[in-house]
Amino acid sequence: MPELKIFTRDEVAKHNSEKDCWIIIDGGVYNVSSFAQFHPGGTDVLLEFGGKDCTEDFYGLHRQEVLAKYAPRLKIGTIEGEVEVATLPALGDLSEVPYAEPSYWMGFKSPYFNESHTQFRKAIRAIYDEIRPEAIAAEDAGAYPTKEMYAKLGEAGVLATQIGPGPWLKGMKLPGGIEPEKFDYFHELIAHEETARLGAPGYTDGISSGYSIGLPPIFNFGSPALKAKVVPEVLLGKKRICLAITEPYAGSDVARIRTTAKRTADGKHFILNGVKKWITNGAFCDYFTVAAVTEKGITMFFVERDDNLETKQIKTSYAPSAGTAYITLENVKVPAENILGKEGKGFQVIMYNFNHERWYICGAVLGAARAVVEECFKWANQRKVFGKRLIDQPVIRNKLASMVAQLEAVENWLENITFQMCNMSYLEQSTKLAGPIALLKFQCTRVSHNIADDACQIFGGRAITKTGMGRTVEAFQRTYKFGAILGGSEEIMADLGIRQAMKQFPLGARL
Repeated sequence: MPELKIFTRDEVAKHNSEKDCWIIIDGGVYNVSSFAQFHPGGTDVLLEFGGKDCTEDFYGLHRQEVLAKYAPRLKIGTIEGEVEVATLPALGDLSEVPYAEPSYWMGFKSPYFNESHTQFRKAIRAIYDEIRPEAIAAEDAGAYPTKEMYAKLGEAGVLATQIGPGPWLKGMKLPGGIEPEKFDYFHELIAHEETARLGAPGYTDGISSGYSIGLPPIFNFGSPALKAKVVPEVLLGKKRICLAITEPYAGSDVARIRTTAKRTADGKHFILNGVKKWITNGAFCDYFTVAAVTEKGITMFFVERDDNLETKQIKTSYAPSAGTAYITLENVKVPAENILGKEGKGFQVIMYNFNHERWYICGAVLGAARAVVEECFKWANQRKVFGKRLIDQPVIRNKLASMVAQLEAVENWLENITFQMCNMSYLEQSTKLAGPIALLKFQCTRVSHNIADDACQIFGGRAITKTGMGRTVEAFQRTYKFGAILGGSEEIMADLGIRQAMKQFPLGARL
């Protein structure tokens, strides 16, 4: 950045020609003479504001990151006696925008969170803030997260934060210097929320979804040798794994899967044949946790990629960065010791992690929704229509009120359930939380639907434009339905919640 000087507004006003064009943005003076010809909106747009203050128009058209990108080479000074109002957040900074953070980080008291959670949130946010430009670029290009990115996130301990507390964290370095033995489900909840805040849904799933559901069956049901090999490789970002259960014929109805596993004559291997569909991260994974049917019933296998396992990209509503795949297994030979749990007991393996998967989907959905609420507050404050800011219009305040009220309600429910997870044994969680988590997921995705709808109306045409001011809202409104389908559809979640409740219904209860 050139040495900054101090100018008066009268001095700036003299620089208003095509070859000598200065503009003022938020008290800063920018020489755009050489940049004008490269301006995406054309030269005339900049020349119109030559020598003038264009702060209001700039923030009506551009995100703050644009100013941060070009300021180092275009900013030449500041206006005498004026202070810049807009502040660029540093990496890891928490937002001060109303409701942009869960209530504890808005200055309210909480029985759940402490300083370690603040330390952790800032640390993991700083990591994501740093990689956001690469994430958005990859999302736009439809590129997979690179192996180097996985290794970076693994080394920083980010990958290890999204599969829950447990012995697998021993010796791991975690963001914010959190000691593995002090890591709890609230730390993990923060990790899922922060991952979703990236604003690049396909890329987000590309770096988080596959292993967070594909690895638990390994460390919960794999042999000691398999755990020792696979878990460190995945958590350190050296290998990638996904969960392969769903088929063209079977989604929520897992019992209908058709992939077969036949034991070889010597009993040492199984030969797998079948197809899997909508497998997140499947396109680029090294390892697969696969459900197949043996003569004893549904069985889970750990499968390594080989020439007999083919993956094809599926085009979905979000970016190819997620690596959603159609998988064909044709005579894939798997060692018998790669069975996870016991043969014929695969359904128990599948169900074992369902509560956790659905809970983490809630965290991710609400993290993304909260980022959208923040964007709406900012936009409503800086966008002017009919001579007023949007926030000055009662109808816009009403939409924000609806978004905030719904978001805060489900966030508090989520925190309550997270507290139960921290204080219940696995058996007690299985008995008491399956229904509430199912209902929470149902409500979270209903809330995300409503927030997406209101956000689109607030942003207008920008909410259906992939770049620029509405980028985050556009991505959310296009992809929020994933949360309503993956891990169990809304209809099944609602039904499960009530069926679980009825198991506790007292026989003697009457009106």
